[in-house]
Amino acid sequence: MCGIIGIIGKNSVSERIYEGLKRLEYRGYDSAGIATLVNGHIDRRRAEGKLVNLGIRLGEQPLAGDVGIGHTRWATHGVPTENNAHPHTDGKVAVVHNGIIENFQILKAELTAKGRTFATDTDTEVVVHLVSDFIDQGKSPRDAVAATLHRIEGAFALVIMVAGEHDVLFGARRGTPLAVGLGEGEMYLGSDAMALSHLTNKLIYLEEGDWVELRRDGVQVRDERDNDVTRATKLSAVSGAMMGKGNYNHFMQKEIFEQPAVIGDTLHSFINPATRTIKLPDMPFSFADASRLTIVACGTSFYAGLVAKHWIERYAGLGVDVDVASEFRYRRPPMAQGGVALFISQSGETLDTLEALRYAKSKGQKIVSIVNVTESTIARESDVVLLTCAGPEIGVASTKAFTTQLTVLACLAVTIGRDNGTLSKDEESAIVNALTEIPKHAAEVLHHDDAIRELAINIADARDVLFLGRGLGYPIAMEGALKLKEISYIHAEGYAAGEMKHGPIALIDQSVPIIVIAPSDELFEKTASNMQEAAARGGRVIFLSDAEGLAKLGDMASATIELPKVADFVAPILYTIPVQMLAYHVAVHKGTDVDQPRNLAKSVTVE
Repeated sequence: MCGIIGIIGKNSVSERIYEGLKRLEYRGYDSAGIATLVNGHIDRRRAEGKLVNLGIRLGEQPLAGDVGIGHTRWATHGVPTENNAHPHTDGKVAVVHNGIIENFQILKAELTAKGRTFATDTDTEVVVHLVSDFIDQGKSPRDAVAATLHRIEGAFALVIMVAGEHDVLFGARRGTPLAVGLGEGEMYLGSDAMALSHLTNKLIYLEEGDWVELRRDGVQVRDERDNDVTRATKLSAVSGAMMGKGNYNHFMQKEIFEQPAVIGDTLHSFINPATRTIKLPDMPFSFADASRLTIVACGTSFYAGLVAKHWIERYAGLGVDVDVASEFRYRRPPMAQGGVALFISQSGETLDTLEALRYAKSKGQKIVSIVNVTESTIARESDVVLLTCAGPEIGVASTKAFTTQLTVLACLAVTIGRDNGTLSKDEESAIVNALTEIPKHAAEVLHHDDAIRELAINIADARDVLFLGRGLGYPIAMEGALKLKEISYIHAEGYAAGEMKHGPIALIDQSVPIIVIAPSDELFEKTASNMQEAAARGGRVIFLSDAEGLAKLGDMASATIELPKVADFVAPILYTIPVQMLAYHVAVHKGTDVDQPRNLAKSVTVE
């Protein structure tokens, strides 16, 4: 996850931009940079590695200027370098960016054909050249930015600075948060309230598709159709020691809506967009030599492991065991020589998982972990660490941590398949293309929020709820049930749809809502039969599928949620989001404590 900030100030801004970047460093520390306007010209300082390196550079080469932008970065692919560090500039335009420009290759080819030269390996640089090209065509900076936003696709937040324009910055968001800070004769832009808390407590949170023209004496927000709009100003209580909810009612709601951005950030850290390949960190071993893979986790992370088992066994040909961490080591399982053990934990401090890791290590296993906290104990004790880029997750019920775990596991499965020779280059490229489209599709799913809120009213009084899925949908059914249990306190169970006739179907009557997760994949017809069995016994079916699936069976359901049609491989990431939203709105309707549900804690450090 990248952090961005911009300031139009009364005097020098570089020190305050640097302070904002320190507050955003949790979002990435592969490189950092600041650019300012000095007498109309863009001046810039960048440094590879942690933010302190940029601080040293600024100490050696101070940066003047009363307008500036800054960035702290997770590397998109390959070894992080100063050359790939933001801000990017061609001398006329400077840009900082969080997210993915999905169509950058098409745009880059178009701009290269016009004679424009690219200096970096990033997707961000196309924004620089697009804005600059439109200005060269005679457009004003404002119109050039508007035209650029209509050309680029993906999930992103941008701050744009133009040479010679000492009184304006432009910002835009699509699927990735961006906040405007209001000062006295100064204005600010930042990834979140934390970045701006040392500058102001008056914030405007841009809505999906908004872009903004920032001047010292005011701000003009425009929607995705370039219509002038007014967004509410809010007072923030955020300090450097806490995270804010922004304009959301709960942290969980905020974190659900951050998913397009954080999934994109996580993909950015593993995918080379130029070659459409996946590159994991260097490993001291090869999965091609692994005799077996053991995945161990707790709770929601365990369900991520079940999805990974399906991916890795089917697409990579490697046998996988998945265990609940609290049971794993007490069974004293024998572990295959040459085996690899994978541990999944948001906090990296879950004690059951940590002790399971230590048991596996004592049995000679190579240790890989997927965590969200780089300095955690699990990360420190692993041979290889695969980081999610979810950022701080405050809500106890995991949302964005789960979908970013799935994102990392998807990249891992593809890598193992490629290394084992079970996935061709074309198959890898196709899956990578499908993965890079997920942030955009996730943002589309969030547009169902109002409909899901209404649907939740009809579920809130239920005593029992069933979630059904097959194949990759089965773990998502279990995750949906867990979310509902965690925060609404309604009893819910997730079942493999084919298992209904072996017992659970006895529970069904008109009082039992049945959530069916059924993308139109190769198992759709099987799931359809199980859904018909439930409907025939009076169950209230809520059907999650794409347009093709709804056309076949939507009439049988009491309610439907249409999701975008995506490749089978990536469907579990996308279908997770509506079940999270449903659980959230049921809990809100019931009046439970959404962010801190009873008897639960965020990081479980006891057995």
